[in-house]
Amino acid sequence: MAFLEPNNLFMMHNSKIVVETEFGEMRVLKSHMDVILDRRMHIGFINMEPKSLFVPQYLDSNLIIFIRRGEAKLGFIYEDELAERRLKTGDVYVIPAGSAFYLVNIGEGQRLNIICSVDPSTHFGLDTFRSFYIGGGAKSHSVLSGFESPILESAFNESRTVIEKIFSTKLDGPFVYVGDSHAPSLWTKFLQLKKEDKEKHLKQMVQDRGEGDDDEEEEEKKNTNRPWRKLLETVFGKVNGKAMNKDTNGSPEPVNLYGKKPDFSNAYGWSKTVNGDEHHPLRKPDIGIFHVNLTAGSMLSPHLNPIAAEFSIVLSGYGKFQMLFPNGSNAMNVHIKPGDVFVVPKYFPFCQIASRDGPLEFFGFSTSAKENKPQFLAGAVSLLRTLMGPELAAAFGVNEDTLRRVLDAQHEAVILPSTWAAPPEDAGNMKMEEEKVHISTPKGIISFLNDVVRDVF
Repeated sequence: MAFLEPNNLFMMHNSKIVVETEFGEMRVLKSHMDVILDRRMHIGFINMEPKSLFVPQYLDSNLIIFIRRGEAKLGFIYEDELAERRLKTGDVYVIPAGSAFYLVNIGEGQRLNIICSVDPSTHFGLDTFRSFYIGGGAKSHSVLSGFESPILESAFNESRTVIEKIFSTKLDGPFVYVGDSHAPSLWTKFLQLKKEDKEKHLKQMVQDRGEGDDDEEEEEKKNTNRPWRKLLETVFGKVNGKAMNKDTNGSPEPVNLYGKKPDFSNAYGWSKTVNGDEHHPLRKPDIGIFHVNLTAGSMLSPHLNPIAAEFSIVLSGYGKFQMLFPNGSNAMNVHIKPGDVFVVPKYFPFCQIASRDGPLEFFGFSTSAKENKPQFLAGAVSLLRTLMGPELAAAFGVNEDTLRRVLDAQHEAVILPSTWAAPPEDAGNMKMEEEKVHISTPKGIISFLNDVVRDVF
């Protein structure tokens, strides 16, 4: 049996492309530490080209999406009716398992980048999770296309010819273009309508086919629209008697991480968290959100999380990450870069340090929607300061005064200045000045020449 090195054990390296077309892709990183983690979670990345649609579908897993870059329109079922939300960069939204939804990239000429958590606790126990596509998908068919024709004929009250024309047609896949020509015309027209016009459009599709001219092409369009109209009724709500579109204001508002005030902030960075008390949709999947920015050279103080594991994604910048096993031995010690994903089990002490060359920004999901109260092991609000007394001093084998001097030396809390890096605003200039001074002084010149001679001989 092969054993993973500690660094590889906690880094989520290998991504799997779940679905892909020329208009977009979704890839997923799977967690694989069932023994250590209290709960599994997969991390997904969705990238969509301009004017593309992630076709209507529902998942067997809870999905939480974070708009990393771009703008999106999310259509989804809320209380059995269609709701729509326009999401911008920084927005977080929860899509419960089994809730039909679609996504459209509405950013003008801009790719849409989404980071998401996929909660596998509700799925079938298969490889990752399963999508059930309503209008085309990974195998270019609707989820309904597998039913026998007589069943669909009865279900939609339509002829076999029309049923086979609709449900046997191969589509472009789960990501389609919603411009002029590539996408199925129904989805393109449907998405181009204003929200208040969608209901009117569908009601027109309910009208008797006998009305209007007898042109064969027009009749074929009507025949094609009827079963799709009934499918849309099933998926997006009723057309007659009850309004199809739920007022968007009735659905939960997104929470925007970039607009949220930091929970903690000082000269060395800030941190934000969102839990179920602040944003109630997070309660059902029982997942929390965090977002941290460290200025150049600063450090998130060594700490541990007592109630939840963390899945962290580096959004920008470079730095270092170290984590320990509960016995104090090294579990992970790596340099991190944008796109890296790593897992921190609860109780494991860890810290992040930003490179002296620039800030470090990371975002992630925790496995609990409850307020996470990290236990810091150093700094002005450390666990050790709270425990300070003769018992703690005896445990370290020193007298109480000595230990107190050490614990009181750090005046900052939570986010600390790093001893090996210059202050962020002067880091580059100070490094250049130090190099100039070192070489211009006699002692510096001698040292420099000694280094040259050593390299040559």
